[in-house]
Amino acid sequence: MDNQTLIDAAMPLRDDVKRTDLVHTGGVAAALETEDGVIITGVCVDASCGIGFCAEHAAIAELGKTKSMRIKKIVAVNWDGSILPPCGRCRELIYEVDYRNADTRVIIASNKDVALSELLPMRWQGPAE
Repeated sequence: MDNQTLIDAAMPLRDDVKRTDLVHTGGVAAALETEDGVIITGVCVDASCGIGFCAEHAAIAELGKTKSMRIKKIVAVNWDGSILPPCGRCRELIYEVDYRNADTRVIIASNKDVALSELLPMRWQGPAE
């Protein structure tokens, strides 16, 4: 699957919506490709108290409904349409749900993707290398 297909899947979901005085959703949207070529999406929940979660976490939670946690490719887009590399917490989650995700391609620009292992070079846990 090309990068633009995943970017296009995430773009319409980004819509920073004020739910309450304390919570906004959709400021960031994510799309991932499963090992079977299925696209799964998610949006962030930004909560003032800090218990929110990233769009990548939401997409991975949806992925958890399937048999495999293997991610071929993933992207996150900000409310303004810019592509965001995953934060450290997301990088770690992508890896921990399936160690093979070290090879996941992470879209960091419309024309550029890198292996998760390049963004997470010194993992704290996982199989010995």
